[in-house]
Amino acid sequence: GGAGDPTVMRSVADERGAASVELVVIVPALVLMLGLLIAGGRLWFARATVVEAAQSAARAASLERSAGSAHRAGVSAGARVLATDGLRCAGDSISVDTSAFGVPVGTPATVRAAVTCQVPFSDLAIPGMPGSVTVRSSGSAALDTYRARS
Repeated sequence: GGAGDPTVMRSVADERGAASVELVVIVPALVLMLGLLIAGGRLWFARATVVEAAQSAARAASLERSAGSAHRAGVSAGARVLATDGLRCAGDSISVDTSAFGVPVGTPATVRAAVTCQVPFSDLAIPGMPGSVTVRSSGSAALDTYRARS
């Protein structure tokens, strides 16, 4: 069993190139895992931001005195949250339901807002991952029951 033993020499020769084979197998798996982590983080961030935008849009609209100004304020507030938080949407929409302004004063009413964002994943190049995922949320805020409306 010394250094010149043919069995020791054969086992060293048999393992030549094993490290490069291991590297070829492990690196793509690590890159795939990194891509999935980035996609998961992007989706979590998008959901949190879209929820915040919908709530902000509804709240801003509920503070206005007319349906027209409520719609403008709601859309503006929702867009501001999406832009401020830095969320990249391939396509987004913000809608504000101001029909509550038609309810007579003294009757409880609620303004609703809906925000949709298409979150892109095409830049991650993960096999089987869709090009984008649509994230939706809605928010609502009560109108002051006894405040004048128009």
